[in-house]
Amino acid sequence: MAGTVQALAARLASNVARVIVGKPDVIELAVIALLCEGHILVEDVPGIGKTTLARALAHSMGGTFRRLQCTPDLLPSDVTGVSVFDQRSSDFVFRPGPIFANVLLADEINRATPRTQSAVLEAMQEAQVSADGVTRPLPRPFVVLATQNPIELEGTFALPEAQLDRFLVRMSVGYPSEEDEQELVARGPSVLQDVQTVVQPADILEGIAACGRVRVHDDVRRYLVQVARATRQDGDVRLGASPRATLALSRAARARAAVQGREFVTPDDVKAMARPVLAHRLIASLEARLRGRGADQIIDTILDKVPVPLEPAHR
Repeated sequence: MAGTVQALAARLASNVARVIVGKPDVIELAVIALLCEGHILVEDVPGIGKTTLARALAHSMGGTFRRLQCTPDLLPSDVTGVSVFDQRSSDFVFRPGPIFANVLLADEINRATPRTQSAVLEAMQEAQVSADGVTRPLPRPFVVLATQNPIELEGTFALPEAQLDRFLVRMSVGYPSEEDEQELVARGPSVLQDVQTVVQPADILEGIAACGRVRVHDDVRRYLVQVARATRQDGDVRLGASPRATLALSRAARARAAVQGREFVTPDDVKAMARPVLAHRLIASLEARLRGRGADQIIDTILDKVPVPLEPAHR
C-alpha cells in the first residue's frame, strides 16, 4: 500500500521538477497536500513559480486546471458560476465557474473582497457549490492553490481566520540558489509541454484512500495531540490551533509517511508537518510579535518542549 503511494508521489514529484528547479521540499509538500485533498496557501513574492507549480500539478495528474485572478471587483458568481437564460430551451441554464476544476489557482486571493473570498469557503470545505438552490458537487480530487503577496498589502483584504483554517498547509517557494538560477537561465522560460501526464485523477483518489489507512500508534497519536494542544497553552499565542487543525496535522502526517514508503506514522512525520499545517492557524500575541517571535518560532519551541515518544512503534 505505502509502496504504491510512494511510487505515485515519486512520479508526480519528478515530473513537476521538470519545470520547478531546485525545490524538492516545496514539490513534496504540494504532493502531500494533494494526497490529502487539502488546499495550499502560498505566501511569496511574484515571479518565483507559484502559477507554474499549480499548472504542473494539474498537468501531471491529467486533471483540469483553472486560474482565477482575484481583483476587488470580482463577484462570487465569477467564482462559482451563474445561471443564464437559454432562448432555445426557454429555461435557465447553469454555467459553471472556474471553481469546477481539479486544481484551482486563486491568484492574489487577498485582493478579492471578503464577500468573494467567502464564496470559496463551502467549496473548500465541502467540495460542493450551492447556487440557485441547487447543490452541485465539484470534481475530485479538488484542490485550491491560493497565493498572496506578503509585501504588497495596499488595497488588499486579509483572509479571516475561518478561511485560513480551510487551508491544509501554508508554504513559501522562495528564491532559487545561485546554481539553480543559473540553470533556470540556461533552460529559458518554463515550458509546460515538458510536463507529461504521469497519473490519472483516479490514481490520486486511490492514493488519498491509501493514506487514510496509514497507522498511527497510540504513543504517536498522543504526541501529535499534545503538540496541537500546546499551541493553545503558550503564553505568546492569542489564538491556538483548533481541533480541525489537529485533524489536519494527522492527515498530513499520514500522507507524509505514505510518501516516505511507510505504513505507520513516526514523530518525525509530525515534526515535519507541524510548521506548514499549524503556523498559519496561530495568532501570536502583540508582545511576541514585537519581540520578533512569530508563529513559526513558537511551533519550533513547542516541538523542542513536548516529549517525543521513545519508540514510534509501528505495530
